[in-house]
Amino acid sequence: MSTYRRKTPEEILYSISKLHRGRLKIIIGSVSGSGKTYHMLQEGNLLQERGIDVVISAVSTMQRIETVQQTLQLERVPSIHWWKDGKEQKDLPLDALLARNPEVLLVDGLAHRNRKEARFQTRLEDIRFLMDHGISIITTINVYELEGADEFVYRMTGIHAEQTVPSNTLEMADEVRLIDVSPETMLKRIDEGILGDKTHPAISRRGNLGVLRELALRLMAEGVNESLEKHREELGLVGPSGAAERILVSAQYHWNGSLHVRRGQQIAKRLNGELIVVTFVPNKQRLTQNQLTFKNSIKKLVDKVDAAFEELPLTHSRKLPGMLVSYAIEHKVTRIVMGHSKKNRWQERWQGSIVNRVLRRARNIDVFVMADRAEHEGERILPVKARPESGNNDSFRRLSSFEIEKKIETIRRGTFKVYIGAAPGVGKTYKMLQEGNALLNKGIDAVIGLLETHGRKETTEQVGTLTTIPRAKINYQSTTLEEMDTEAIIARHPEVVLVDELAHTNVPGSRNKKRYDDVLRLLESGISVISTVNVQHLESLNDAVEQLTGVRVRETVPDAVLRMADEVELIDVTPQMLQQRMREGKIYAMEKVDQALGSFFKIGNLIALRELALREIADDVDERLEAWNRNSSLRGPWRRREVIFVCVDICPRSERLIRRGFRIAHRLKAEWHVFYVRHSSLMTDEDQKRLDTLRQLCERLGGNMEMAEAASRKGVRDTLLQRINEVQATQLIIGQSRRPLWYTLFKETVVHYMLRTARHVDMLIVADFDPVISEQ
Repeated sequence: MSTYRRKTPEEILYSISKLHRGRLKIIIGSVSGSGKTYHMLQEGNLLQERGIDVVISAVSTMQRIETVQQTLQLERVPSIHWWKDGKEQKDLPLDALLARNPEVLLVDGLAHRNRKEARFQTRLEDIRFLMDHGISIITTINVYELEGADEFVYRMTGIHAEQTVPSNTLEMADEVRLIDVSPETMLKRIDEGILGDKTHPAISRRGNLGVLRELALRLMAEGVNESLEKHREELGLVGPSGAAERILVSAQYHWNGSLHVRRGQQIAKRLNGELIVVTFVPNKQRLTQNQLTFKNSIKKLVDKVDAAFEELPLTHSRKLPGMLVSYAIEHKVTRIVMGHSKKNRWQERWQGSIVNRVLRRARNIDVFVMADRAEHEGERILPVKARPESGNNDSFRRLSSFEIEKKIETIRRGTFKVYIGAAPGVGKTYKMLQEGNALLNKGIDAVIGLLETHGRKETTEQVGTLTTIPRAKINYQSTTLEEMDTEAIIARHPEVVLVDELAHTNVPGSRNKKRYDDVLRLLESGISVISTVNVQHLESLNDAVEQLTGVRVRETVPDAVLRMADEVELIDVTPQMLQQRMREGKIYAMEKVDQALGSFFKIGNLIALRELALREIADDVDERLEAWNRNSSLRGPWRRREVIFVCVDICPRSERLIRRGFRIAHRLKAEWHVFYVRHSSLMTDEDQKRLDTLRQLCERLGGNMEMAEAASRKGVRDTLLQRINEVQATQLIIGQSRRPLWYTLFKETVVHYMLRTARHVDMLIVADFDPVISEQ
């Protein structure tokens, strides 16, 4: 939208009314006892320290010591107490609040229903009334108290919400913050009696807690995605942001149209993406009876899988590729799903191919070309029953000495917990230190192994009575540097050690190159570890982060390290809060604030990274749910055997292909292969260095890179195809061809060769992405 357009009188009046209206912030949690009230009160105290007039009313501390302590410095406006079904209820004293007229009111229970004689029936109406009178509100709610979510939660867990608010309530909030808590932490709180003795029995089940947690994470991710898209539109940016998946299926009214929709639905479900189906119908051409039948079948399927559907007029078949790509760009699509071409090489050369034309236009959109298995193998594209797990599961079988040794190693191993955030300054280290002190107060021997406060006063204050293990001094290039003293920690042998910045690269000369290697060593020594990391440091997200922010993060952590953690908790902070902390000098020194706010800490980057973090942890929760109980996973089980085959060369973009292959293989529970064919016997030192980099990346992601030689370019293609068939690959991942159009008129590229000869395999042709040169 142009910034020079004159505002209408209605827009001006609305903007003026907003100046006088209070703000609304909602703190949402997966379940009661997750810490919503504690964090709401903590924010109130921080606002009061900044000179803002804050009061509390109708706040339920449940007599939890930590929560009660947060109320001591805050003024309380007495609420109206009444009883319902033997339970004490608290209504807001609206007249008293208007007379007091604070800047901010903290109040619990957004879904609360008032007594019959109250001015309004619900607390939501009370809050709107107070906001209209210029009072800002911070309040709390559980995810199952949202209409729509309550029915789903009841069906999945048996937990019923007593009161709910309209499903669009979160949309009226200026800020929404999630308090993420792992099922393990919640179960500990229940065992310790922190939640009282009136906890719903279903809350005590780990699988139910996981379902509620994943629902909260995904709900938040969707809301953040809407904010990100709105922000990008204001900046005039087009195309997908890269944080979320949006799948577009191009389906025709043909017998295989439903198969394409079903495959698109499978992809969207595993990638937690939105599904759109579009079909193009020639102008002035009536549909045949068969086409009408197929149309009805596709529309029924689209409704069943909850996808969007659109039928568009087509003036000429040659315009279809351009219209499809334009539609994809307009709807911010990340992947187009379509069928293989039926034409041979010469027909494609003279008549053209829809797939090839789409590839020429869709430079920033992945193209998924679906195999015609019905023709080549007679295989159904629909999921089939899961194969029985291999191995003997007889509980009476005697364990081998090797199996006994592995189980002993697992028993001895320490517990590993990771706090993850979207960016520096969200409060990961603060939370880690808080937990360390809580453990110490329970008589558990907890120490600090490595702490980076970055000069933040609030973080330093959280050290409390925790003992710090002195750092090791290492001489490097006539300079003495410090690193975590892993040997000293093992010698001290505490029960728990706190280790900051998991992705850190150690000083040359250290025993291990990376800090996460030190952490693994501590775990193997029977020491439990609590650590911190930012989402942009995950290896497989490296390309997504670069696309979102323009920053190439150099220090990374293999995804396997996060997967092996016993607990992963997200520290969620709104972009507005994070920028405020930055301006107050609570993240970086004041002289660096303006530079940070103008680069990595731009509001668009923070929104995108927040969405990425929410989706990543939601996926992690879903993987754990599948491990506990396949029926509890929100995405549902994946019952189709997949083998992923990644074709690479030694160009820089191959790292992106490997990461993409890993993420797809991980989500589909598939084996994956990375294959490189060299057609020249001459390899420069630079080529060898690139090859070593790719091999090391594969190893960090838990894969293996194979290499073969071919005498010619044609031999490269034949060798690739032979290996694809040998491993029985079901999905081929390859980068878009960078050859100019004139080249393809005379010679066939590897991509086009595979499209013609490997039609029995699904092909994902990964979009090109021209990165902004920036490093961190």
